[in-house]
Amino acid sequence: MTDEDLPDRLTLAHGNGGRRMRMLIERIFARHLANPMLDTNADAACIDLPPGDVLVTTDGFTVQPLEFPGGDIGSLAVHGTVNDLAVSGAVPVALTLNVFIEEGFETARLDRLVASMAAAARNSGVAVAAGDVKLLRRGEGGGLYLATTGIGVRRPGLSLGISGIRAGDVVLVSGPVGDHGTAVLLAREEFGLSGDIVSDAASVLPLAQALLGLSGLRFMRDPTRGGLATVLNEVARATGLSVLLDEETIPIRDPVRSVCEMLGYDPLYLACEGRIVAVLAESDAAAALAAWRALPGGESAAAIARIGGGPPDIVLRTVLGGERIVEELEDDPLPRIC
Repeated sequence: MTDEDLPDRLTLAHGNGGRRMRMLIERIFARHLANPMLDTNADAACIDLPPGDVLVTTDGFTVQPLEFPGGDIGSLAVHGTVNDLAVSGAVPVALTLNVFIEEGFETARLDRLVASMAAAARNSGVAVAAGDVKLLRRGEGGGLYLATTGIGVRRPGLSLGISGIRAGDVVLVSGPVGDHGTAVLLAREEFGLSGDIVSDAASVLPLAQALLGLSGLRFMRDPTRGGLATVLNEVARATGLSVLLDEETIPIRDPVRSVCEMLGYDPLYLACEGRIVAVLAESDAAAALAAWRALPGGESAAAIARIGGGPPDIVLRTVLGGERIVEELEDDPLPRIC
C-alpha cells in the first residue's frame, strides 16, 4: 500500500492515530471539508465570530438507511444542526464533527457521504471547523454514526421562545409534513412498498431569516423526531394553553397520506427535516405566510392552528367536523429513523 492508497473497506487501523488514520483524514475528510478554519494538525480551532449572542447546539445522527431519496446521513447532519440554530434566530458560523465508523465500512461510500456533507455545509454557508474520527469493531455500530456541534450568532435583543406565546396567536408550518419519515420508511423496503416520495431534508435558514423582522414572531421549531404533534404538545405543556388544530389546513402530500393509511401511521408524528413550525401574533401571520410562500421550500406554507386559552391540550378538528385530542408521543410511530 502506498501513501496515496486507501483500501476498499476500512479497518481498525484507520483509527489508530498513525499513518492509516492520517491517510483517511487527508484523503476523505480534509479533501472534502477543507476551509480556512479547519487545521488537521491542530487540537483546537480558532473561530472568528461576528458580534451578537453566541448560540451552541449539539446533535447525533444514526439514520438507517444511510442514504435515502432526497438525502443521506452526511447532508442530514449538517442540515439538522444548521436548522436548530436557524429556528433559534441565529446565523450558523461553524460546526464540529465526530465520526464513528464501523470496521469494514466501504471507503467509496464514506467518500460519497462526506462529499454530501461538504456540499450541504457550503450551501448553508457554514464551515466544519474541527472534528474527530473513531473506528468501531465490526458489529458495534450501524455502519456510520455522526455527532455534530453547531455555533451560531444571533443579533442582540432578539428573543424567541415558548414563553412568549399568547392566546390568540397563530401556528404556521412552512410546508408538507411527514415527507422525511415516509421517505426513509420506504427506502428500507420492509413493507413491500415503493414510491417516489422524497425527504424534505434541507436547510431552513432562509425560511427562518425571512420571519425575523416581524415583531409578532414568538417561537420557531423544526419538527424532527416526533413531528408536528410533538412540537405542538411541547407548546401546550410549556404554556398551559391549548392548541386548536384544523386537520383540513395541514399540508400533507397525498402519497404520504396513502402510505400512512395503509400502515396505520399518523403523519402528524412523522419526522420532518426541512420544515419550520412558527407561532406568531395574528397581526403578522399573513405577512409570514407571504414571506414563506415566496421562498423555495415554503410554497405550501399554511396556517394550521390557533392558540387557545387552555387547558393544555391539542384539539384536532377533523375534516368530518369532529374533534379528537392529539396526545403526546409514547412509542416510536415507525422503526426509528434517527
